[in-house]
Amino acid sequence: MANHAYLRVWTRNFSLETMLAEFARFLTTAPLSATQNTFSELVVQAVDPTEIPVAEWDLRPLKVGPAEVAALAVQHLNADTAYIASAKWDLWSFDIESLKWQHKPEPLLLACHGPEYDEGFAATAGHFMADLGFEHFFTGHGGLLPPGAASNPFNSSDHPMEHTFRQWMAVSANLKEYHAKTRENIQQLFNWWKPSREPCRWSEASFGRRRRQL
Repeated sequence: MANHAYLRVWTRNFSLETMLAEFARFLTTAPLSATQNTFSELVVQAVDPTEIPVAEWDLRPLKVGPAEVAALAVQHLNADTAYIASAKWDLWSFDIESLKWQHKPEPLLLACHGPEYDEGFAATAGHFMADLGFEHFFTGHGGLLPPGAASNPFNSSDHPMEHTFRQWMAVSANLKEYHAKTRENIQQLFNWWKPSREPCRWSEASFGRRRRQL
């Protein structure tokens, strides 16, 4: 089990007739990776996540953008259907084993939930939802970054890797760099989706977390 971070978006007058056009607009806003700036896959999921997808496209050879994704999705336009597009975006990632930072493409999943999909899942999960990747990209590993943390959460662990990480993080410069890189990830997220973004189109947005089975 691993925590993922999510962006959830609701729009005004969401309906079967408008949802894929709005999905294309949502995809257009996504800050895709500088080196992988097209969509890699589209999955069409009917009824709920337990069902076998009704369609899947490997888009990597096609180098497609939002309009092409929507054109494929409209072939299976139904109110009880979800559409999930896969892409990449660039984030700072810390490798605990090597104690090195990398700015590299990470998975970004962008979904549109039909109004009747999974018994009205969109009401709580958003008409559109982005799976932003692991929560620690924005919060830090093991709760190191929250203000007022009383102690390092690894202090009670005897695992060699965690011991090494604890020693590395005890150096003030390393902790400052950890804060700085994590803030850059947070800033990228908020630059993408500021509360004031297109107020006439997007009615509400929220950020959250959810446990995901890997």
